[in-house]
Amino acid sequence: MPHSNAGREHPHQPGMNNDTTHTAAEDGGMQAGRQRWDDWVISIGLGVVLFLFIRTFAIEAFRIPTGSMESTLLAGDFVLVNKAIYGSTVPGTSITVPGFTRPRHGEVIVFVPPHQRDKNYVKRLIGLPGDTVEMHDKVVRVNGTPISEPYAQYNDFADAVTPDAFWQCRFMIHSKTENCSPSRDNWGPIVVPPDAYLVLGDNRDDSEDSRYWGFVQRASILGRPLVVYFSIAHATSEKASWASRVRWRRIGHDVH
Repeated sequence: MPHSNAGREHPHQPGMNNDTTHTAAEDGGMQAGRQRWDDWVISIGLGVVLFLFIRTFAIEAFRIPTGSMESTLLAGDFVLVNKAIYGSTVPGTSITVPGFTRPRHGEVIVFVPPHQRDKNYVKRLIGLPGDTVEMHDKVVRVNGTPISEPYAQYNDFADAVTPDAFWQCRFMIHSKTENCSPSRDNWGPIVVPPDAYLVLGDNRDDSEDSRYWGFVQRASILGRPLVVYFSIAHATSEKASWASRVRWRRIGHDVH
């Protein structure tokens, strides 16, 4: 007599249903895991791109290594530099991104000096293209007019002569070239060539600047410091703690 299957479950049905449900959950978990991993990769990639973009075209941090800009900037100051203000060049290309303004008299700038292309310098912009600049007894004149320099610092009132300054003779006004003997405190008048700038350190008696190695090219200007975001003095002894060397009052100090 034939057996009836009515009312009976297929012996493999429950197992099949459970296996199917378990596999779907595993697949969903794997897909979710891959999605989270993809999200992390995308987030990190975008973060790196954003960091490189900001560092290249907008803001970059620099450390002040020497006292050539005292007391405007101290050795051990860390500053944020606005790299977008004057424009910049896309690394590895000749493509330039236009800036918001041009370098102006009296501004503090960060640049690559002509004699040390692997370093960054910070100085004050004194002469623009076409300006006639000179210094006599520590007084700077631009286009014949003495300029007010409340930021300038002088500590040594005995002049110093160095052969490094004799490059200036090529740019002196013709009537002065016969008596060309530039020194630290007395030089010029020299004419700043097109697309070039003359810079001086605020610590005038202890600054390696345009007086000794020449002009800064426009393409070498990286930006303008905005603010001191951290500052720490050099250790004067091995017992000096890190916290005691932090110049807390300089944090947030505007650079001008």
